[in-house]
Amino acid sequence: MAVNMEGEETIEAPIGEVWKALNDPDVLKASIPGCESLEKKSDTEMAATVSLKIGPIKAKFSGEVELKNLKPPHSYTIQGEGKGGIAGFAKGGADVELVEKGPNETLLTYKVNADVGGKIAQLGSRLIMSTSKKLAGQFFSNLNEQVSKS
Repeated sequence: MAVNMEGEETIEAPIGEVWKALNDPDVLKASIPGCESLEKKSDTEMAATVSLKIGPIKAKFSGEVELKNLKPPHSYTIQGEGKGGIAGFAKGGADVELVEKGPNETLLTYKVNADVGGKIAQLGSRLIMSTSKKLAGQFFSNLNEQVSKS
């Protein structure tokens, strides 16, 4: 089942700080809902474990994430795949773009394209889309908090 969504978030920080945060495993780990571990394997590769509850299904996903098309400090593509055993899998990517709105304000836009399969996909597209939007919202408010702390 395909999941496609896009959105934007204004972050109260200079573009350089937002870019740094989006590439910092500690900031990402603290920002990703349900993230149990996030380990940097190289400058562009990370391994993650994330536990999520989607409707009645609780799943732990283990996966790899790779950053591609890096154009610091303006954009990158994040691609990955997570396997959740019997619960299913998710794979896909997001294009992330940063635009300087002021000395201390950055507009982040994102477009997500992902595929979800297994038991989770059987929950139906409405539940998956609403959960995806909620998780994206949590990620960006957490990221905002992390960036303004640093």
